[in-house]
Amino acid sequence: MCLPSCVSDVLSPLPDSYSPQFVEAAWYSWWEKQGFFKPEYGNVSEPNPCGVFMMCIPPPNVTGSLHLGHALTNAIQDCLTRWHRMRGETTLWNPGCDHAGIATQVVVEKKLMKERKMSRHDLGRENFIQEVWKWKNEKGDRIYHQLKKLGSSLDWDRACFTMDDKLSFAVQEAFIRMHEEGVIYRSKRLVNWSCTLNSAISDIEVDKKELIGRTLLPVPGYNEKIEFGVLVSFSYKVEGSDEEVVVATTRIETMLGDTAVAVHPNDSRYQHLEGKMVVHPFCDRKMPIVFDDFVDMSFGTGAVKITPAHDHNDYEVGERHKLPFINILDENGLLINGMKRFEARKAVLQALKDLGQFKEVKDNPMVVPVCSRSKDIVEPLLKPQWYVDCREMGKQAADVVRNGELKIIPDHHIKTWFNWMDNIRDWCISRQLWWGHRIPAYFVTVSRAKCKKAAKRFNVTADKISLRQDEDVLDTWFSSGIFPFSIFGWPNESEDLRVFYPGTLLETGHDILFFWVARMVMMGLKLTGNLPFKEVYLHAVVRDAHGRKMSKSLGNVIDPLDVITGISLEGLYALLMDSNLDPLEIEKAKQGQKSDYPSGIPECGTDALRFALCAYTSQGRDINLDVNRILGYRHFCNKLWNAVKFAMRTLGEEFVPLVKAQLCGSESVSDRWILSRLSAAVALCDSGFQAYDFPTITTAIYNFWLYELCDVYLESVKPVLSRTDSEGQKQADICRQTLYTCLEVGLRLLSPLMPFVTEELFQRLPRRHAQDSPPSINLFCTHLFDVDRQMEFVMSVVKTIRSLRADYNLTKTRADCETSHSTLHTHLKLTRFSRDALIQGLGQYLYLYGPFQTEWESV
Repeated sequence: MCLPSCVSDVLSPLPDSYSPQFVEAAWYSWWEKQGFFKPEYGNVSEPNPCGVFMMCIPPPNVTGSLHLGHALTNAIQDCLTRWHRMRGETTLWNPGCDHAGIATQVVVEKKLMKERKMSRHDLGRENFIQEVWKWKNEKGDRIYHQLKKLGSSLDWDRACFTMDDKLSFAVQEAFIRMHEEGVIYRSKRLVNWSCTLNSAISDIEVDKKELIGRTLLPVPGYNEKIEFGVLVSFSYKVEGSDEEVVVATTRIETMLGDTAVAVHPNDSRYQHLEGKMVVHPFCDRKMPIVFDDFVDMSFGTGAVKITPAHDHNDYEVGERHKLPFINILDENGLLINGMKRFEARKAVLQALKDLGQFKEVKDNPMVVPVCSRSKDIVEPLLKPQWYVDCREMGKQAADVVRNGELKIIPDHHIKTWFNWMDNIRDWCISRQLWWGHRIPAYFVTVSRAKCKKAAKRFNVTADKISLRQDEDVLDTWFSSGIFPFSIFGWPNESEDLRVFYPGTLLETGHDILFFWVARMVMMGLKLTGNLPFKEVYLHAVVRDAHGRKMSKSLGNVIDPLDVITGISLEGLYALLMDSNLDPLEIEKAKQGQKSDYPSGIPECGTDALRFALCAYTSQGRDINLDVNRILGYRHFCNKLWNAVKFAMRTLGEEFVPLVKAQLCGSESVSDRWILSRLSAAVALCDSGFQAYDFPTITTAIYNFWLYELCDVYLESVKPVLSRTDSEGQKQADICRQTLYTCLEVGLRLLSPLMPFVTEELFQRLPRRHAQDSPPSINLFCTHLFDVDRQMEFVMSVVKTIRSLRADYNLTKTRADCETSHSTLHTHLKLTRFSRDALIQGLGQYLYLYGPFQTEWESV
């Protein structure tokens, strides 16, 4: 075995106590050096009888920093990867990082303004992009460092960045192919617009802030908070009469762009107005009263103002009734006269009051769309953008789930999948940014530059054509959507593409089921003809111990590295001071931290954090993570450490394990019982990994090590190991072989969840034969139900004796079991003795007399 010289000296005795810092110091670099994280290339060109397991990481943002949600994702993915690797499969977990268009551009823009008092427009596009690359090369690998601290066994030689040349070429090819097929097209429609970012944003970048009534919210660019959560009613005069129609809106300023009033076709109150017009109070615009069944007759007056250019529902009404689309805002949120949109809100309200057409203002529960990046209020804005026609691709994505080709776990997410896929809308892929994949589409102008394709298209000579590339970049999710195959060099053929695509599994959070998972499925089917993976496992959301969503303003967002290494309360406070929270939020967050972590967070170590996250992961339920429970698993590591340390002393320096773990036929009941329990634990873990049932895995391993191996077996064999007679020595040798098997297999079983402490302990065990890495776990012992029942009886005797001692307050009195082999009459002599000694006495009996089913049944 090639041992790491730079780690700890594995030939020296184990330190007295477990220390995460000591154990996790340098094993990761050794694993990398040995190439353990790479697929076995010797088997890649030839089919591996054990199969191939491939999974790509959900690429984290290059600006990102790990939080406990990331830690959960990577703990689960690494456990699965290590398990498949131990099973002998050709295994690849491919790392990568997303260029995160908006997030990265915002970070670099803030840096420029802070350090050089310059905007990106001061630099110009090319120079700004160079600044982003400079930042990426200096700061962008921080999250990779954090992933390594979590023990993630990724093949770093295959790490990909979505702006790498290889992936950029794939993005360009995907766009061109889909455009030439007519799947990508350009259209003027409503988009989610951030006036601060000057860009369209995706739905996932829009936070829906729920208000119960009148609320003042801060908006970038305004000194005073802006009022939301109110419903303003006003009237439109019916042309040619004294009649009026009262409408209500939460965005009174948008009435400047109204082009109609809508009522329900069955609303008797307005039947007489069919064919009539209303008059806009501020101009000569005459607007029709249209009848549309989208109107809710029971809400308000049953009449609705229609602003097709500034509301998603109104847009569809405008399309149906061929209404004018009047845009009242520019990209900066200014009206044509230069007035800010929320200043216009006040001005419009006052003007309506002056005309006598204002009716009332009342509280109104509502949802306000807020840009997650800029915290600006999102505006629906009419813009020419590039779109992906998703109708056919969405149908295919639904069909592969319906026919069982793609499996979604847990299955309660399938309903959501069908709801999205069956009602899918076209996807806006334009973003008005500089950082990202620039759209490979060109506008034609007259010039002497040559372009044969454009010349042919417009039936002119090439010297008449000049091209100007579209200024926009593609939505980041576009490049992420082709990630499972772009990382292998698609559209070019490669050995990796042949072997590792389609992949096996996609594991991620359920919150991006549509935004990423669905788009990978759609684009994989469209561009390669294959699903990118066979299964999707969606883990739950991590919340704090009180069930609250992680929020910086609550102070409950915890960096997993702070759980691993520990941090003081003052250190947590310092992190808040470095954040962008306002003073009131900082004080609120401090109080939350003081309540939850009055003494800070103790050092728990990576292994304990990973085990706790997996133990919490019950399918379909959110995870309320309590740091105290993580600390409990650190104590489990210490128990593990002490157990192996004791066992190794028991084995002795001269111990030589058998070449193959197998039963010799002379094992005692205790030996056969612990091997049966080990076999059961392996079977439970195997079925647990296949079903993504992580609580079953952690429970099986925890129970085996703590309650079966340590609490029962190690105590029961102590008398046997201390015997010096020839028969006793023979039994002791068998016992040592059993104990070694439990240690070796038990550590392998635990290693996918706790890789660091198990590596430290496993490397100190003698080997059955030379090998560079632990082979897969082979079952050699079936589950012995008869032996289990026998041991259950023994342990019930122990529990009974303990209960008697407690009932009679004899906890300091020895309980001595004397047994007669012929009749097995048990006598309790109450003297000072311990529970562990009692188990030893029973264990002595089991070793001396062997199988005893018949005798026990006669008791």
